[in-house]
Amino acid sequence: MDENSNERPSRRVSVPWVANAPARAERLVMMTAYDFSQARLVEQAGADIVLVGDSLAMVVLGHSDTLSVTVDEMLHHVKAVRRGVVNPLLVADMPYGSFHLGCQQTVAEAVRFIKEAGAQAVKIEGHRPKTVAALVEAEIPVMAHLGLTPQSIHKLGGFRVQGRGDGARRKLLEAARELEAAGAFSLVLECVPADLASEVTAALESPTIGIGAGPDCDGQVLVFHDLLGLEDRLSPRFVRRYAELGSDARQALSAFADDVRHGRFPSPEESYDDPTLLGAEPIRKIYG
Repeated sequence: MDENSNERPSRRVSVPWVANAPARAERLVMMTAYDFSQARLVEQAGADIVLVGDSLAMVVLGHSDTLSVTVDEMLHHVKAVRRGVVNPLLVADMPYGSFHLGCQQTVAEAVRFIKEAGAQAVKIEGHRPKTVAALVEAEIPVMAHLGLTPQSIHKLGGFRVQGRGDGARRKLLEAARELEAAGAFSLVLECVPADLASEVTAALESPTIGIGAGPDCDGQVLVFHDLLGLEDRLSPRFVRRYAELGSDARQALSAFADDVRHGRFPSPEESYDDPTLLGAEPIRKIYG
């Protein structure tokens, strides 16, 4: 393989492979996906980890925050993504309310993501070492998540940078250590100062994955709709848009509507003049 290539070896990514990335000095690429076609795209792009995030609530279902999405809605989309990915590690976000009533509830809901939907790990927001330990005891790999945890938006007072001030820094660093000790194989750090993320990364053996946490994390993640320019309601500082597909899509759809209204679509080349064709030509050829 070319040493400058961004592609990973053609093999299944495992939890141990991700957990050992810092020891190999290998940076991890995580992307979100919410359906079959998105899953195929992120796999083809070389993602190591595919996260079906509870951001589904906002970018797919149209809610103003992540709190409204349900377990059943998440399962529906994890199943679709599972059909589209082969090699990346598939991680499912556990939505708000699915792990707040005790370890028994948490394990029961997490089992559904593994057994019914085909996820290989779950992600849990917040400082919950006992919850992480219970999941690991049930042989369910856990990706932890600290910093800005969107499910705690009301407690935090909005989408704000976390870990500012000496006390908050110490608290986050200690929480990261406790989550790793409880068995989390990786840690998402969201919207924390870059120097704090660097300190946490240096303190852990397991990998950190940043989103708005500076360049020193062991990996990075962005939301599919953000990096492709499909989401225009929010524009966080940490988002880099690699395309403007939302604008391109609006132009294409408007062009189609205009062609229909003015009789330019379909053209003779896009029509069938043999009345027996549909009965005789294979469907795959018709759509090919």
